[in-house]
Amino acid sequence: MGLALVQSPSAAESLLKPERLRMLELLSEPDSASGVARKLKLPRQTVNYHLKELEREGLVEFVENRLKGNCNERVLRATARSYVISPVALGALAANPDLLQDRFSAAYLASASARAVSEVGVLAERAAKAKKKVPTLTIESAIRFRDAQSRASFTADLLETIAGLVAKYNDDAAPGGRSFRLLVGAWPKPSSPNPPEQASVRLV
Repeated sequence: MGLALVQSPSAAESLLKPERLRMLELLSEPDSASGVARKLKLPRQTVNYHLKELEREGLVEFVENRLKGNCNERVLRATARSYVISPVALGALAANPDLLQDRFSAAYLASASARAVSEVGVLAERAAKAKKKVPTLTIESAIRFRDAQSRASFTADLLETIAGLVAKYNDDAAPGGRSFRLLVGAWPKPSSPNPPEQASVRLV
């Protein structure tokens, strides 16, 4: 169980309900509808309905039939430890960095990050069907700048270094080459480990 990218609108809708989110948390370990109902103190019929919807969207999966008394209980588990909703689920409303001019804006960073999630999700799905892996690279670090001037100097040095590496390794004429998208972003690290309560919609 790892990370699952939710890419369809129906799966996103099925996921984004408080009671279903709690069910998925509980189903990190296999359990039956009866077991989940007891833990959530909900009617078994209600839990059954939600679990059927989650199973239909591939968010939970069947594990085994378990005999309990005179009854067979279907045991289910979540298909992933955590989930990310891909912007693909938004269709034409998904973020598009190509429509933004200010590459230093929070909106551009969010849009570019959203595009990365969308594209990696599509590639991961194709790779899974072909039983291959997606050749990705992730570099993550943290840096504390002395002041705004040092941040600006770092930005200039970083741009120069990346431009040099791209010029060195880019080969548009390579017959067997494959194009990769490179994204570098930086943002202030939140001071609190727990995000503040968020509004339902926030413009950036």
